[in-house]
Amino acid sequence: MLAILAAIVFGFALLIDFMNTNFGAPDLFNVHTLTVLGLLLLSLYLAGVGSGPRGGGGGGGRGRWYRGRRPGRG
Repeated sequence: MLAILAAIVFGFALLIDFMNTNFGAPDLFNVHTLTVLGLLLLSLYLAGVGSGPRGGGGGGGRGRWYRGRRPGRG
């Protein structure tokens, strides 16, 4: 989810850069601020914050688990 938000922020920053606008507040809301925000979201995603990909087959690192009988046992 954070990676999707980062992509949206980066796309919006690129659009602002192409349109050459500052929305009336050049120090508060500009391309550089949005780029830093996008990098923050991307680094949080890569650090494992939020609902990113999990290792171990979708079990949160616990390995493989089964519902009901395990295959190959009696």
